[in-house]
Amino acid sequence: MRTDSPRRISLLAALTAASLLTACGSAAEQDPVTDGREHGALLTSRSLSGPPKLPGAGRSEQITYLSQGPMGQDVVVSGSVSVPAGEVPEGGWPVISWAHGTTGVADACAPSSGSVPGSDGEYLRYVDETLDRFVRAGYAVAQTDYAGLGTPGVHPYINGDSEAAAVTDIVRAARRLDPDIGTVWYAAGHSQGGHAALFAADRGPDLAPELDLRGAVSIAPGNNLGDTVEYFAAGGPESRAVLGYLPLILLGAHAADEELSPYDYVTEKMTPLLDAAKGGCTDILWELAESVPLDEVIRPDADFAPLVSYLNEQNPDRLSPRVPTLILQGGGDTAVTEPGSAALVESLCAGGSPVGYTVYDGLEHVPTVPAAASDALAFFDALGEGRSPLQPCDR
Repeated sequence: MRTDSPRRISLLAALTAASLLTACGSAAEQDPVTDGREHGALLTSRSLSGPPKLPGAGRSEQITYLSQGPMGQDVVVSGSVSVPAGEVPEGGWPVISWAHGTTGVADACAPSSGSVPGSDGEYLRYVDETLDRFVRAGYAVAQTDYAGLGTPGVHPYINGDSEAAAVTDIVRAARRLDPDIGTVWYAAGHSQGGHAALFAADRGPDLAPELDLRGAVSIAPGNNLGDTVEYFAAGGPESRAVLGYLPLILLGAHAADEELSPYDYVTEKMTPLLDAAKGGCTDILWELAESVPLDEVIRPDADFAPLVSYLNEQNPDRLSPRVPTLILQGGGDTAVTEPGSAALVESLCAGGSPVGYTVYDGLEHVPTVPAAASDALAFFDALGEGRSPLQPCDR
């Protein structure tokens, strides 16, 4: 997982590409029937013996469930659910629905597979230490793999609608998996997952009105996506550090809108990266990006208006979170910079949303996750007790 991008367009630094294990009763191999089922229906489940099983959980399972794609179509999504050990509290276990960061868009890169290679796998195992803190604190932890990652269809990377649905519907599925899981839930995520958590804070109450969404925590959320084309077209030396994200963004846009062909926007020098992204995780993208001339990335004759319009629709600054939302940011983050997150907070505050913002001085992108854990838990605990820790534009 790269954390050394000097400037940024707040691309997402940590998604994944959901996949289901290929042997021993893989959830994908069970060919679940989805006709007539509602979103959040639990389709398959199997016990986990390794990652992403959380050590402090009494039960961890890989699941598939029914959700929505970017056009509202039914899609099968994979993920995992970890349930605390111990006595069940009144009302059932509250849920933290965790959205992960970018690892790729290929099936081999899915967190629920437990076998994501290279630096992406290291990132996921590192974050699992924080998620284990959550489950030991008495929260069930649901981790979506997002639509099209390890399940049928192509992953619509950074599509806010499908992210919000995946994050919300896994809570419904978790309650069907374990009747001791209650209706109270919280959205949380890092980087691309921070982006997903913000969309869930905006859409979740409407997507699942029978559930009780109390709040959201967004750590270093991806933002300012509409500047992607302009940024790479400029060809500055700082763009090298984030060039590996461009094929993921383009392939994700194409998955949401087939008229946005990724090969129309970049030169032939980028073709190896686009092809590699379909089957590998991010390590291969960083390796290939080193050989691409920065002034030969974007096709100067392409019509970018439809792509820019689509990416602007995925910007979280246009949202109005419906629940108290805490944005946590590393001051030394070079993948999602503090000025970008500060501007996002100002935009959300202008809409009157109850938003809090905390900066951890000097912290880089990934280390911000464990640093933010205590503040996130205190925030969730307060909301669970009926206290309102934030007011509109609480800074």
